[in-house]
Amino acid sequence: MKIGFIINDLLNEQLPSSTLQLALAATKMGHEVWLAGVGDFVYNCDELVHAHARSVARGDFEDQKSYYAAICSEEAIRERITVDDLDILMLRNDPAQDIQSSWAQHAAIVFGRTAMRHGVIVLNDPDGLSRAINKMYFQHFPKEVRVEKVITRTFSEIERFYEKHDRRIILKPLMGSAGRSVFFVQPSDAANLHQMADAIFRDGYAIAEEYMPEARHGDTRLFLMNGVPLEIDGVYCAFRRIPGGEDIRANIHAGARAEPANVTEGMLRLAEIVRPKLVQDGMFLVGLDIVGDKLLEVNVFSPGGLHHAKIFQGVDFPRRVIEALEKKVLYAKYYRGNFDNVEMNTL
Repeated sequence: MKIGFIINDLLNEQLPSSTLQLALAATKMGHEVWLAGVGDFVYNCDELVHAHARSVARGDFEDQKSYYAAICSEEAIRERITVDDLDILMLRNDPAQDIQSSWAQHAAIVFGRTAMRHGVIVLNDPDGLSRAINKMYFQHFPKEVRVEKVITRTFSEIERFYEKHDRRIILKPLMGSAGRSVFFVQPSDAANLHQMADAIFRDGYAIAEEYMPEARHGDTRLFLMNGVPLEIDGVYCAFRRIPGGEDIRANIHAGARAEPANVTEGMLRLAEIVRPKLVQDGMFLVGLDIVGDKLLEVNVFSPGGLHHAKIFQGVDFPRRVIEALEKKVLYAKYYRGNFDNVEMNTL
């Protein structure tokens, strides 16, 4: 199987990385694996999609750190590959990281959509991802799973929402990730509310969100694959994220720590409620962030933490993901294009 992974910047991937964990698993399983950044695509006069990509000779890498070091080294295999010749193309870049570079936010979606014409299975589906380019996508899921919020660039709307919710809300950008520009606004912060809102308005729309006290104790990230919770022999791919110190953000890259998770029936119920929409949009690998009986986020671009789930649960979830990709390639061979890309994402 030939598989390509697209990340934001090939030589500046932040570790630990679920994408590198998947690429390492595929490499160890004997597949031909290529990595490229969103700025590495080429559409040539041959009307094919190419990319300047890197790979490594198959070796016994101890972990993703040593694997990534090999990818970035002078010894790495560097080629201008034909993306249309791949079996699988995984779009694992996060558009929110490229908010200052508008060209980069849609690049993987645009080139991935073009590669689909020649039979490449592109995951998650580019059309689905284009609808999920910002957090407004979350509002298309049933109200039952969502906390109350308002999305606006008008300060009076935020102020009204702040008062309605006893002066305890979360403020964050509509286009954002990894906990950047996220504020917990309390009664003591009333004088600074305008300043916080302005900090977010500089980059676009703001989300004012109902604060859930349970979030102080962290959230649970539950992975879905093919529209259902990812599990092996009854062990679910999940972990808890605990905020560090007084910080309410449960993002690992913002200083939170990871702990083992207990997946409850309530969490599985939330997963079942959102499943139809994820299947409809061709979302192969998704991370749900759960607090209490509500979803805080549906992560469809590059949900991280597979390595944490693997360590805590003692189960090789990345390998199971690659095995699922192997099956998709076989399905495509057997049925010779009878299924479109959206359907292939969740078969």
